[in-house]
Amino acid sequence: MDDRLTHFDASGNAVMVDVSEKAVTTRIAEARGSIQVNQAVYDAISNGTAKKGDVLGVARIAGIMGAKKTSDLIPMCHSLMISKCTVDFTMHPETLSIEACCIVKVSGQTGVEMEALTGVNLALLTIYDMCKAMDKGMEITNVRLIEKQGGKSGHYKREEA
Repeated sequence: MDDRLTHFDASGNAVMVDVSEKAVTTRIAEARGSIQVNQAVYDAISNGTAKKGDVLGVARIAGIMGAKKTSDLIPMCHSLMISKCTVDFTMHPETLSIEACCIVKVSGQTGVEMEALTGVNLALLTIYDMCKAMDKGMEITNVRLIEKQGGKSGHYKREEA
């Protein structure tokens, strides 16, 4: 594995990595994260009674839009022609939390880890935004890359505890 910081040149200046010589391959990344909420928020989302509407539906769209706009938000990210992006949610009543999962796919010369991580964060931030009137103490936690496939560095799968 190459441990060099690829976003810096020999003089320490920030640079965009040159991927022009890399092969076009199918690349997939999955990221997950959670938001801890209070009972009122959990019930409103579960029952579809939040005053601002379909919280998870709007959060799904925000996550997909965020993944598509990653290069506008992260300075050295390449603009990618994303071929697929999904954002799904799992409700956890025992912990009053909602887990978001974003999977992004591209045929390209660089990976989509940042897009998947951005998608998860935007989805969770949208839940916070739509429900903050009911709970300002919501906490976004455990955002992480679960798996990535494709490219020179190969397959990575996180070992969950």
